[in-house]
Amino acid sequence: MHTIPHHAPHVSADAAVHDAPVLRHIERPGGTIAFDDSGAGPLVVMLPGLGDLRQQYRFLAPDLEAAGYRAVSADLRGHGASSTGWSDYGSEAAGDDLIALIETLGAGPAVVIGTSFGAAPAVYAAAERPELVAGLVLIGPFVRRQHTPALLRGVLRVMTTGPWKVWAWGAFYDTLYPSAKPADHREHRRALLANLAEPGRFEALRGMMFRDDAAIEARLGAVRAPTLVVMGTKDPDFPDPAREARAVADAVSGDVAMIDGAGHYPHVEMPEATTATIARFVRAAHGDAPHAAR
Repeated sequence: MHTIPHHAPHVSADAAVHDAPVLRHIERPGGTIAFDDSGAGPLVVMLPGLGDLRQQYRFLAPDLEAAGYRAVSADLRGHGASSTGWSDYGSEAAGDDLIALIETLGAGPAVVIGTSFGAAPAVYAAAERPELVAGLVLIGPFVRRQHTPALLRGVLRVMTTGPWKVWAWGAFYDTLYPSAKPADHREHRRALLANLAEPGRFEALRGMMFRDDAAIEARLGAVRAPTLVVMGTKDPDFPDPAREARAVADAVSGDVAMIDGAGHYPHVEMPEATTATIARFVRAAHGDAPHAAR
C-alpha cells in the first residue's frame, strides 16, 4: 500500500484538443444504457457511483484518451441518459449491463474502472466473464456487505423519500469532497441534481442504495484480473478507509493506492495524482505502451 500526496485539482488541458465524446446507447432487457465513447486504442470502461453521472470521469477520460486509450464512461441504469423503470437495480444486474456493453463494443478485454457502487458490477463482470476484463480499478469500492445500523438506514430512507430528497442528496454530495472541490463542482452538481429531479431517477438511486452485496463479496475470491484499489484517506463513507481498501485488495490479491487528503472521489477531487496512478496501472494491465493521441 502506498499513499499519493495531495495535488491541487485541475481541468485537463488535453480535453480541449480532442473531439467531444460521442453519446451512444445499448439496448438491454428492460431499457437502455447510455455511454460516452472517445478515443482509440485498448479499451477502458468506467462506471460511476449511484446518484452520479458518467461525467464523473470528465477529468480522467480525456487523460486516458490522450494516453492512447479508448475511453468509455457509462451511466448506470436509471441514471443520467440511461432509461428509468428497471425492475432490478442491484449490483448483479448492473454487472450484466457492463458485460453486455463490453461485448457490444467488441474491443475487449477492457480495464474496468468502477467507483463506489460502480465497483460492484466491475467485480461481478471480472468474476463471471474473466476473458472480458484485463484489469480492475476500484475507487472507494462498495463490494462487501456493509453492516449499516438500523437507525442510519431509517435516516437514509427518509432522506431519499421526502420532497426534500434532491436537496438532501446535494448536501450529502458536497461532503464527498472534504479537502478540495473541483473548479466546475457547482456546474456538475447543478446538472446532477437536475437529473435526479427527473421522474424515476430517485427510484433507481434508492434501489441501488438499499441492495445486498453479499453475492458480490462472495465473488471477490474469483477475481483473477490484476486489481488496484484506490481510496482517499479522508473518504467519509468508510470509518477506516485504509482498512477497507486493504480488505478489498487482499480479497482479490490486488494493490492499494491511498490518495492523501482525498474523499470518496479522489479522481475528481485530486485528479493529477490519481490519474497518474491509474494510468500506470492501466498501461501495465493492458500490457502495452499506447501512443499518445494526436
